[in-house]
Parts: sequence; structure tokens; C-alpha cells
Amino acid sequence: MLSRTLTTKTLPFIFNVVDLIAVNPCQPPLKALFSTHIVGDKPVLVRDFIHSALYHPKHGYFSQRSRSVGVLDAAIKFNQLQGRKAYMKHVDKIYKQSEISWFTPVELFKPWYAHGIAEAIMRTANLSVPLKIYEIGGGSGTCAKGVMDYIMLNAPERVYNNMTYISVEISPSLAEIQKETVGQVSSHSSKFRVECRDAADRAGWENQVSPWMEVWVEKQHDRETLTELYKPLEDPLITRCIEIMEFDENHNTQRSGMLKNIWSKVFPKPRRCWLPTGCLKLLEVLHDALPKMSLIASDFTFLPDVKKDGSSTDYGNYLDAKGDADIFFPTDFLLLERMDHYCSGWLKMQKDKSSKQGKKRRTLTLDTSSFMEEFGLPTKTRTKDGYNPLLDDFKNTKFYLSVPTHNTK
Repeated sequence: MLSRTLTTKTLPFIFNVVDLIAVNPCQPPLKALFSTHIVGDKPVLVRDFIHSALYHPKHGYFSQRSRSVGVLDAAIKFNQLQGRKAYMKHVDKIYKQSEISWFTPVELFKPWYAHGIAEAIMRTANLSVPLKIYEIGGGSGTCAKGVMDYIMLNAPERVYNNMTYISVEISPSLAEIQKETVGQVSSHSSKFRVECRDAADRAGWENQVSPWMEVWVEKQHDRETLTELYKPLEDPLITRCIEIMEFDENHNTQRSGMLKNIWSKVFPKPRRCWLPTGCLKLLEVLHDALPKMSLIASDFTFLPDVKKDGSSTDYGNYLDAKGDADIFFPTDFLLLERMDHYCSGWLKMQKDKSSKQGKKRRTLTLDTSSFMEEFGLPTKTRTKDGYNPLLDDFKNTKFYLSVPTHNTK
């Protein structure tokens, strides 16, 4: 017996984790004043300018700074800190002792932040088929390692053994760091890979059909339960059968169709506003490539003022950031939900008054504290006096969850 997991059956998870920015002013300024490389004789869209300032292969912020995303040497022991003042002092010390531009919440609260995401995945996933997880913008790989650690320890053994974790990372330097981080657990390596590409580029999602795999039957540890085990294709007889089938598929259009049926089936000023076209482009690509995905997204809802005490800096204009700073915007989660429904095709159908079809996505928006109270272990990030930075801080962040309904084909 053999199996190939298809995107219409594996319900892959896509998620992106919020970024917490604190720029270290002690770092020497970069010499990446490369605006003339982006804006030449012809004007460019703001979206394209920002994309190049962040991801240009040679001059972009995330490309040239191999340490643009921080990795803590050890997890913070919150139960040893007295309260908020002690926590803020400890974080300030971490920044002063490092050459890191910023640490993400998944790093500051490791492994508990990633464990909360993993629990949400396990509760909403269809675990009867091999689990496939996509992470977009994986940073240092801490989230990937934390999620895989949690699944290895808490999910049925077959779920971990058959899972695939794919990080879609545009920065080559961060891609290498992710491999090193996840590789700290040897059993993770065979299940994890990094695809170094732009997630918003549809061409990168062309073939989302997993390779054929052999299916074996084995006994569980209780010696009474049988379960399927997926292994890389090695059996010569199965291999030859696939070669014959795929040859027929490539040389006979009518036969090809038969086989496929068998095997798959925001307004800061008047007249001026910032439109999330990059987000829309990404959602369009994901819905087209992975129509039955389950989505977990996290981001800022508003951006606080940047500190003026020397611990953080900020530019007055996005045009001043030329490869030496991050550029990001808060997310309108109501608009995100609407775009999600639009890209699923449901909102388009509502224009036809005769259409009675229900929504294709079931969605939920939670603030970070509610998400972590539901899926995480907030007791692990509580200080001695009861202060909990994971719940009490980050009031400006939320999680968005979106899963397919039975209306999705």
C-alpha cells in the first residue's frame, strides 16, 4: 500500500508569529544606504520599496543582518523574578548584553509561546492524516522547535512520526539559523525543512503534493493496537508501479484526468490610507495553493510609542529605512477576517443574491492573553508576585484562527 498526502486532505497549518521590535542604538549604523538601487529612473510602489528595504538579497535588513533576530541562550525563569519591575530589568539586561536588534515573544517566552500554538494546532487539526505545518517567517527557528517538541511529547506517536514541518523563509541567513535550531533535536531534522523563497510568490506553491510514501502497519506500545506508519518510498515494486502510472499520466490527457479523480479529489489622514495589499496577495496565494489550510496568525493591533531613553530608536519616515531597520504596520483584524473570506471565494458569491451557500471559513480572533489562557500554560510565565508578562503585557497583539468548513471543496 502507498500514500501521497494532498493539500486537499492534509489541512496544512499556516502561521506567522508577531514581531517585537527593540532596536539597539549601540550597534554601528549599517552602510546600506541603497535607495538608488530600488528607486531609479522609474518610480516604484511603496509596497515594492518596503519589500526591497527588508528582503533585498544583498542590502535588505533581514538579508544582511545574520543576527537580526535574537536567540536567548536559556529560557527566562519567570518564577524566580519578583514582578514586573524585575522582569523589565532582566529584559533590559538581555538587550544590553547582546548585539541583537530584537527578540520576538516566541523567544522571550520560550518554550511556552510555541507550546500554546502547538496545542491550538493539535486541537483543531485532523490527526487521522499526516500533519503538515507551514510557518511563514520562522525567525530563528525557536517556534518550529517548540512546536515540534510539544507534538513529540504530547501527540500520539504516529502524529509526530508522520508529520512534516516546512518553514517558508525569504532570508537565506535566517534559513540557516532555523536549521541549526531545529537540528538540536536529532529526530526533528528528518521532519523539518526550509524553503528559502517569498511566501507571497504563487510560483513557489506550484507543486504542493507531497512525494509518494510507503505505508506500513505496526503495533503500538500497548501491543494490541495497530497503526499506519509512513516511510520514504523504497520498495522497488511500488516504485515501478508509480513510474508506470505517472508515465501514463504524462502521455494520456484523458487517462490523466481519470487518475486525478481517483487519487485526489485604516485611515490616518483624509484621502490617505495604508492598504494591506501585501497581506491580500499572500492570502490569495495561500487560498489558491492550499484551499483547505487551517490558519493561525498573530500580529500587532496597534504600535506603541518607541522609547526615547536610549534603549530604542525609530525613524520618522519609512523612506529613511534603507536596510538598517525593520518596517511593519499594525493589523486590522476585522479587515483581515474579511479578506480571508474574500480569498476563500465566499464573499464573491454573496454578490449573487441567489447564492445560499454558507461561509467557507470558521474564524475567531482572540487577544494574546485569551489565546494563551485557552491553549498555553500561562502559569509557566508568572512571576512571584503574580505578574505575568505573557498575559499582562502584549495588550497590542492578537491571534487570528481560521479553519475550513464543510462548504470547502
